[in-house]
Amino acid sequence: MLPATFKLCCGISHQHFRNMTGLKRTAVAAVAYEMRRMKIKDNFLSGTWDSLVQKKKPHAALKVEDERSEIKRTLSTEELSYVKQGEDALQKALGILSQDAGWTTEIKTENGDNVMSKVLPGIGKVFKLEGVLDATTEHVYHELYEKVDQMSSWNPSVKHLHVLRKIGNDTMVTYEIMGDTAGNIIGRRDFVSVRHCWKEGPCCYLTGIATESKCMPPQKDFVRGETGISCIILHPAGAKNKTRFTWLLSMDLKGWLPKSLINQALSRAQVDFTEHLRQQLSSSSFSISC
Repeated sequence: MLPATFKLCCGISHQHFRNMTGLKRTAVAAVAYEMRRMKIKDNFLSGTWDSLVQKKKPHAALKVEDERSEIKRTLSTEELSYVKQGEDALQKALGILSQDAGWTTEIKTENGDNVMSKVLPGIGKVFKLEGVLDATTEHVYHELYEKVDQMSSWNPSVKHLHVLRKIGNDTMVTYEIMGDTAGNIIGRRDFVSVRHCWKEGPCCYLTGIATESKCMPPQKDFVRGETGISCIILHPAGAKNKTRFTWLLSMDLKGWLPKSLINQALSRAQVDFTEHLRQQLSSSSFSISC
């Protein structure tokens, strides 16, 4: 009820909000930000994925929530906008993943990875990879988020990746240049994305979606592709030091490429990425610092 009331009030006073400047406008944006976090959290605890999260948070988790709230109060309107994009992408991804019916198998690998696809109205074809990794959830998170700017060192599909802007501990804006493909039939592609992390109990959610940044406008000789939605969910598997890995992906490479070629490339890219990730996890050391 409270989020709905706030939304109604914003609609009534929209012109007044547009006339605000400085601290007042940032404060209103911060309240809206907090409402969105409440909505996402409610959806987590009531949806299909509630078996993956802890409904009763320990003291340490509550402390993290307090720290996030403190960081949030220091963000500008633009930074809060990036956070909103990441949170909205996560909510959208979880809605898609909660749909059990209608998935078609694309690839099954010998090591147990399974890639499925589904066509959704207004989105197009989305792909979902499910597998198990021989590493802890924290180790995988560390490689995919904390060390994201080093991804090009082990993932051939990424030629270059750097962080344009870091917003708190949970959100960043990145610029990525796609690696060369066989015969270079896809051509030179680059991406600007919001990456957002959400941790809930033993689980970790890593989302990405296309965005715009003044720091990186469209570049000459590159076609700017778009990540429709990317969401990786990590949670401990039954065995010790193993992580269940779920990756939802939708992407538009733009240009003249036919959809059939893009779809074939994306399903294969998910399998290849996961295999390269396994190799990196097995060769890299990780320990939790006290």
